[in-house]
Amino acid sequence: MLTFTLRRLLLAIPTLLVISLVIFLLVDLAPGSPMSEIPLTVPPETRQKMIEALGADQPVIFRYFLWLRQFFWVEPAYLFDGWFGTHWAEGEQRILSWQSRSPVFTIIGQRIPQTLTVIGTAYLVGILIAVPIGIYSAYRQYSWFDQAGTLFAMIGFSVPTFFSGTLLIIIFAVWLGWFPTKYDTQLHVTSWASFLQQVKQMALPVMTLGLANAAAISRYMRSSMLDNMGMDYVRTARAKGMTERTVVLKHVLRNSLIPVVTVIALGIPAIFGGAIITENLFGVNGIGAALIGAIHANDIPMVQTLAFIFAVLIVLFNLIADVLYGLLDPRIRYD
Repeated sequence: MLTFTLRRLLLAIPTLLVISLVIFLLVDLAPGSPMSEIPLTVPPETRQKMIEALGADQPVIFRYFLWLRQFFWVEPAYLFDGWFGTHWAEGEQRILSWQSRSPVFTIIGQRIPQTLTVIGTAYLVGILIAVPIGIYSAYRQYSWFDQAGTLFAMIGFSVPTFFSGTLLIIIFAVWLGWFPTKYDTQLHVTSWASFLQQVKQMALPVMTLGLANAAAISRYMRSSMLDNMGMDYVRTARAKGMTERTVVLKHVLRNSLIPVVTVIALGIPAIFGGAIITENLFGVNGIGAALIGAIHANDIPMVQTLAFIFAVLIVLFNLIADVLYGLLDPRIRYD
């Protein structure tokens, strides 16, 4: 297992380098320039310094290596003050946002807590709902519970989040008045009352995303359980006199989790990416909203950095999923 993990980590390095080059070229060669946002009243000397600071007067390949170096460069003095910003007059090399002229990773660090709080909770709730539904639906195939689970999944698959989110706002916020319509990004949990307020404002976006996540995962769980329940080892376990609970939860479930782990692991990077539609609908000031704002403002460094972070997370969680396979199924060995 250790050899396999090290081999995959070494393979990930050239993979990420190729991905970073593709992302940089696709975004950097798009129309737009950081100089287009500089007012005409800026003195020529200052304008030239800004061009040199951003590397806008250099060839594409030079800008790529400069961006890559800035991406992975962390100075200890700024480790807890946001990564990769820049004060070029002091010789520090960090990536700046064209829109706000602030360090990119400082902006990302400010947005991630809200994204992880809302989107991460929604994903966790979706998993906790989907796995039991998938297990029991497979065990009681074609029962009323299975039919209800299928209906639940079809609704989650077919209804887009902008519609389900708007519907939840109308019902629970406008008509019933149970929850706020917008997420208060300035709220800080300092007491029990503020904690309850945080839970209330998280309820609608979590319900919106949880429904969509649970629908997909429950179908994978059900399908995988059905594939394994007809295997010979299941009949052997029952013939040995094992209880139905042991057969289903210890033998069938463990093998059935292998494809589900892949789905869950590959979905985790989406948490860091945020939910663009849901965040904009409920006013969550997260990574998704930052990405949309950067695209609208033609903020190339922000878009490049976020896209590469998503790529790194996808490669990382692919590796984690492969390692979990060996832990779930003892028949899998990485020699």
